[in-house]
Amino acid sequence: MFDQGLFDAEYRRKLTSADEAVGPVADGCFLIFGTGLTEPPALLWALANRLRAGDLKRLRVLSGPPMQTAAETVLAPDLADCVERWSMFVGASDRGAVQVGLDYYLPNHFHQLPRLITDHMQVDVVIATVSPMDRAGFFTFGTSNDFITTAARCAKRLILEVNEHMPRVHGDSRVHISEVTAVVEHHEPLLEPERPPIEPPDETIARRVVELVPDGATIQLGVGGMPQAVCGFLSGHRDLGIHTEYLGDGMIDLIKQGIVTGARKTLHPRQHVFTVAVGDHEMLNMLHDNPSFASHPVSYTNCPAVIARNHRMISINSVIEVDLLGQANAEFLAGHQFSGSGGQLDFVRGAYDAPEGKSILAFHATARGGTVSRIVPRLASGAMVTTPRNDTHYLATEFGVANLKGMSTRERALAIIDLAAPAFRDELLRAAEDMYLL
Repeated sequence: MFDQGLFDAEYRRKLTSADEAVGPVADGCFLIFGTGLTEPPALLWALANRLRAGDLKRLRVLSGPPMQTAAETVLAPDLADCVERWSMFVGASDRGAVQVGLDYYLPNHFHQLPRLITDHMQVDVVIATVSPMDRAGFFTFGTSNDFITTAARCAKRLILEVNEHMPRVHGDSRVHISEVTAVVEHHEPLLEPERPPIEPPDETIARRVVELVPDGATIQLGVGGMPQAVCGFLSGHRDLGIHTEYLGDGMIDLIKQGIVTGARKTLHPRQHVFTVAVGDHEMLNMLHDNPSFASHPVSYTNCPAVIARNHRMISINSVIEVDLLGQANAEFLAGHQFSGSGGQLDFVRGAYDAPEGKSILAFHATARGGTVSRIVPRLASGAMVTTPRNDTHYLATEFGVANLKGMSTRERALAIIDLAAPAFRDELLRAAEDMYLL
């Protein structure tokens, strides 16, 4: 028999203050906290206060790129000596710390990160912001599912920060009050990150890329100006679907306009599948208790075999540079870890394996005001290969699009050179000859 009173009573027993909730966290504990909008401010500040007071002397942390709260609390520079931090994806907010050895990057394919946590880590504490408990005793992880749902169930202590502004999200994002160690209530509006800026080359590239997207396609878009610019040029399309790692404002615009319906999806028809959502209050309102959105762990959304079940799957991501062999680097710049591999290769492989699927890697042909080519003879020594040449499908720059599948090394080199800025093509042709590609 269903008894909501039992869940409410258990909630009241576990409800406490942030300071009391983190009181049992001991020196050397391994902590994982929610990414993006699920960073729990009250709990992070309580931990930071303990660290700064010397009550807690050492903490090990795994997280995504920190947003404002984490950057000011447990990942603040003044606590670097007592916090050993692993970054699962390097972003602008922690790039400098990784470059000087204050943080450490954890190499991973995003879809495998939950398994890395369960198989190789002893997780002591998980903290995250969640939506309020429903009458059946369930919270949801709201905007960020990724690896936190897995970490929550293998941690010794699970502490949830309930925020009435966090949307209740459908899919596989629930956690029950019976699984929770402690509950803290802290209600404040969630951060609203600005949309990434769109540069003129982004729009030129986007116009080329959308020609590769058929009606009825299921799309995945990466982070940044160019993938988001693509959304602005899809207004003539019909019945698109979404199966993505990152759900951004541009995709929400397409849903509002009726361009994305999911009606022709072969997997989760009429549902917009994602694992991380970042956007404004309108997005949060649309997500709340809306069964057309389905949040799943990244081990599902980014699994290449799952992605490949979407017919006409189109994956669109950005890279930093490409060499004449077709290798793509999306994470290494100027001798340093600049980003992370994230889910790029997950979707590159999954999209190509899908019936009528396409993987598209898009990038500006030049950098530094046109003085540096982003198409190079070979990736620099020590640079990371995010997408190997065997996996690269379509490449797109402001100068064209090339499908590398089925091409010989000679044909590839010539096709890639045609994507370079004209000022660099002769130099690249000479390099191709020196490499015996021509």
